[in-house]
Amino acid sequence: MDFIKLTEERHSMRKYQFKPVEEEKLTRILEAANRAPSAGNLQGYEIYIVKKKEHRQALVKAAYEQEFLAEAPVVLVFCADPPRSAEKYGERGATLYSIQDATIACAYAQLAAKSLGLDTVWVGAFDEQAVAGIIHVEAGLRPLVLLPVGYAGKEAQLRPRRPLKDLIREVK
Repeated sequence: MDFIKLTEERHSMRKYQFKPVEEEKLTRILEAANRAPSAGNLQGYEIYIVKKKEHRQALVKAAYEQEFLAEAPVVLVFCADPPRSAEKYGERGATLYSIQDATIACAYAQLAAKSLGLDTVWVGAFDEQAVAGIIHVEAGLRPLVLLPVGYAGKEAQLRPRRPLKDLIREVK
């Protein structure tokens, strides 16, 4: 699929079919995330794969009852690794670069999923400590994004975006 068309067709999906994501597709999504640019090529993030129904249901509770997290067959949890980025970049690496690294990797995963016929939604509203406990994150990591991945359970409803004239500012 053409990249521009891919970005036009990507949308947030909050309803999923009861159909597993093929391991080959999941691997390709994770490989795309792994190719995302990162500060100093440190890849200051970790990705946790959540497949078990009981864990996905626990994520629903941690994410303020967002039920679609349990519907999706896979939830990827993108965690910043501040200590990894701090080794090279100090405080700015810990407080900014690791967050950027994790979120860029997540965006790559979203686009890869769409290119493979899957849908996602970026979930940022959750109790960080609760999610950390559910997925047993390593010390120092910070959960930033929950990304449910699956086959769409309804037709996409694309919403309008801001006109470029309202979004772009040229520095002269």
